[in-house]
Amino acid sequence: MPSADVDAVIDQLCPAIMQLPRAQGREYGQEYCGAIYSLGDGTYYASLPSTLGPLLRATPEPQKACFAPRFVNDSRGRTVVLADYHSHSWPNSRMSSADRRQSRQRFSIRIQFDTGCRVMKLVPYIGEARPGELFERRERHWVRVGVIKPEHKAAGIVTWMDG
Repeated sequence: MPSADVDAVIDQLCPAIMQLPRAQGREYGQEYCGAIYSLGDGTYYASLPSTLGPLLRATPEPQKACFAPRFVNDSRGRTVVLADYHSHSWPNSRMSSADRRQSRQRFSIRIQFDTGCRVMKLVPYIGEARPGELFERRERHWVRVGVIKPEHKAAGIVTWMDG
């Protein structure tokens, strides 16, 4: 459901996507990707989840991929993408180093969640000398769990925080 609170949109994503085919299939599963966007009216929307990515095989695959859209077409007007999102098809999955790499950041925020609906948010601060920040959603609040120092942004290396 659209909302003026982007976090309300984020909170709806995981439960909805985990209902989709193979979303919880672990090595045999499917990643889903999409975007969170606005029409400039203060309301946020999530694009439909996509399975865009490499063709799935019948053999177990320990790594998955899908490609978040670079833009969203909405017949109601011009869109501004705030974030991309994607699922992981197994539980207890933190955002991978590949997902944190500077070369993969296109928007102000990246959201990732696993089958247990552990939701992580990366704020990469693209093109800025300040550290990127990694958060985890806990009881409807964002808790900072790590930083990516400017010299580590290219590789997506996190300095994890206690707590």
